[in-house]
Amino acid sequence: MSAKNKAITEGLATKAILILVAVVYVGLILLLPLASVFSEAFRHGLGAFKAAITEPDALAAIKLTLTVAAISVPINMVCGVAAAWAITKHDFRGRQLLISLIDVPFSISPVVAGLMYLLLFGAQGWFGAWLLAHDVHIAFAKPGIVLATLIVTLPFVARELIPLMQAQGREEEEAALTLGAPGWRIFLWVTLPNIRWGLLYGVLLTNARAMGEFGAVSVISGHIRGETNTMPLQVEVLYNEYNFAAAFAVASLLAGLALVTLVVKTLLEWRHGDQLAAAGH
Repeated sequence: MSAKNKAITEGLATKAILILVAVVYVGLILLLPLASVFSEAFRHGLGAFKAAITEPDALAAIKLTLTVAAISVPINMVCGVAAAWAITKHDFRGRQLLISLIDVPFSISPVVAGLMYLLLFGAQGWFGAWLLAHDVHIAFAKPGIVLATLIVTLPFVARELIPLMQAQGREEEEAALTLGAPGWRIFLWVTLPNIRWGLLYGVLLTNARAMGEFGAVSVISGHIRGETNTMPLQVEVLYNEYNFAAAFAVASLLAGLALVTLVVKTLLEWRHGDQLAAAGH
């Protein structure tokens, strides 16, 4: 066998081994546990599954999860776009500091994030007495859950857009500005069309994290059944009560929402891979 053919054979063997290792690893760590969740959810039949997810506390958890995501995702989308636009299209003092601050939620535990808000808005917190005096409820209520979700999902949109907008440069915006276009028109007609797929990608990741967040929400929510329990918290409560069928039913619904997000993300990458490649995908 020639040296060239030997090198090709060894390369193919290495490739096959690496693929096999990756498939086995993903299968054992992700696919097998995920399949077991759905298996347990439907073990007692479709009727039991339906009863578990239509139970009042489960419906309240589903509604709260979707509501919190519906509030936090648009807010972080707007703020993420604004931050990315400021960082990539303008020069100013503190630019690197702003980038570092955006990355802070990646480096701190979600539990710490929830605790920060509890120390601020809890009954014994900095603003607790004033909030109680004015009958304003943040901790152990929906506003606190929204705030906790906002902080853990803050970086995703900005972090998807910053590399993309840096790669695109400022030439098109500067040309539009030279022609006399106002800032809002430059954004709508020049910047936004160039970043729309990266923006959608970031929104999908933000939404997935918002619906699945546990640590920060667990601290600030108070675990009030039917009121402040999101779907992840409801799963924990049901499991701790040994109500495994209901716990796995709600967990499978949450996993299903994550899979829908994954499918949309995959379709987005498949149809617009070239445009997303600039953002590192």
